[in-house]
Amino acid sequence: MSQTRLSGLDLVSAIGVVFIWGTNFVAMKLALHDFTPLQLGAARYVFAVLPLILIIKPPKLHWKWVVAYGLCQGVGQFGLLFIALQMGMTAALASVLLQTQVFFTALFSYVLLHEKVSKPLQAGLCLAALGLACFAMNYLHPHAASALGFILSLGAAAMWAVSNIVVRRAQKATPNFEVVPFMVWSSLIPVLPFVGLSLLFDTSATHWRWLSASWSSWASIAYLGWIATILAYALWTGLLKRHAVNRVAPFSLGVPVVGLATGMLVLGEVITAWQWAGIALVVASLVCVLFGGRLLQKWAAPATAAAGK
Repeated sequence: MSQTRLSGLDLVSAIGVVFIWGTNFVAMKLALHDFTPLQLGAARYVFAVLPLILIIKPPKLHWKWVVAYGLCQGVGQFGLLFIALQMGMTAALASVLLQTQVFFTALFSYVLLHEKVSKPLQAGLCLAALGLACFAMNYLHPHAASALGFILSLGAAAMWAVSNIVVRRAQKATPNFEVVPFMVWSSLIPVLPFVGLSLLFDTSATHWRWLSASWSSWASIAYLGWIATILAYALWTGLLKRHAVNRVAPFSLGVPVVGLATGMLVLGEVITAWQWAGIALVVASLVCVLFGGRLLQKWAAPATAAAGK
């Protein structure tokens, strides 16, 4: 891992990942025109798995971690997210709400892994709670479907956090943990559950509707599987291998910004005053978590130096 500045190529990679992950919410919305949420989940992971699974060897770790990650991140996170988007959650707001996985991860880490909750994280949790309260105020008015979409989006963020815990435990249990084989083979796990759930819960009229899907829906699925899953995760993992986490992680703040912009510009989505307030508080909470520790260290340094004189 290097401590130097990001090179020009690394900077382009980081900005590219932010753009890909920010716009992939719009791709989800477009694909849902012709696919049910459960069909979209199956299709996303078929595209993510092929053709890499034919050339990448299985990861050298216990299969329980592969299965657990595939179910939590695949069926849990994206299953709930796709259903939320179909039920009225906008792509713009979904891109913001998914970032609350940072705080769910912290809470689950505290409970399950007994990790400490730092002061910046405590402050960030408070700001995030206020932001979610603002979002909730927006749903005191009429739209129950949108309110359910809001709850499902938070559920998706929570499942993303659970999958983060699975990865941490897998890394601790596996001395030579390899990210790419783990990601590719875990992407195989959600396919059959999504197909089974689709056959069970989707109406018979929609079972074969995907055969007549438009080119834009297929292009969206290819984007979700190959670009947003394989390429973006490969670029992001490469950045984390070459640079310290605190140099790379701040770029993730750009994902909801791109998500908001593309949702409004491409899909014509409208953000209410309560939602803008919630967005501002959630982004402020992320800034607090990412930069709060460094600010506290800077403020503490002069005081420590003065006390030593």
